[in-house]
Amino acid sequence: MLGIFGGSFNPVHTGHLLLAEYIREEFNLDKIIFIPAGNPPHKNISDLEQGEHRYNMVKLAIENNPGFGVSDIELKRKGISYTFETLAEISREYPDEKLFFICGSDSIIQFPTWREIGKIFDLADIIVAGRPNVSKDQLDNIIDEFRSRYNAGIVCSTAPHIEISSSEIRNRIKKGLSIRYMVPLSVAEYINANNLYREYSHGYY
Repeated sequence: MLGIFGGSFNPVHTGHLLLAEYIREEFNLDKIIFIPAGNPPHKNISDLEQGEHRYNMVKLAIENNPGFGVSDIELKRKGISYTFETLAEISREYPDEKLFFICGSDSIIQFPTWREIGKIFDLADIIVAGRPNVSKDQLDNIIDEFRSRYNAGIVCSTAPHIEISSSEIRNRIKKGLSIRYMVPLSVAEYINANNLYREYSHGYY
């Protein structure tokens, strides 16, 4: 059973890693594959650090966890990357594996705006991680709708929400502030070595 964890990972941080590890154990997944976003339809690509850096940072962050992997399939795809295309490609690559798509409750309530959501539900079950800005009633209503309309397999994780965001990390770097414990040391060293996100010449780890 494979967990598919997509995101900008701009940069990957401790919150991402803790969530993935919690979900891997909670649902007894064999592996979770991190997929840095290529050209997502819901984000401005100019806001993303180039894909090679985001991929490399994820690779560094997960290198000591055999239960994690990383794929660059969206980064290699030309044009806008849609989730149903990514899941279809992974399904072809792992034809004998059951797929679980991991997303936040703030994402699943936006599914009606996503391309081919029926195909998403056909290709994978959904594991939903709670977000503080989405109420339980709002989440329950959208899940009920998807189960009724698409026969969707959706389960909710009890993983705790970690109050760390990539945007906060980028802002702290721009201000020359520490990101210690917010990202793995290897990621901080990579950011520093490649002069990412910063406006100042001094270090910040």
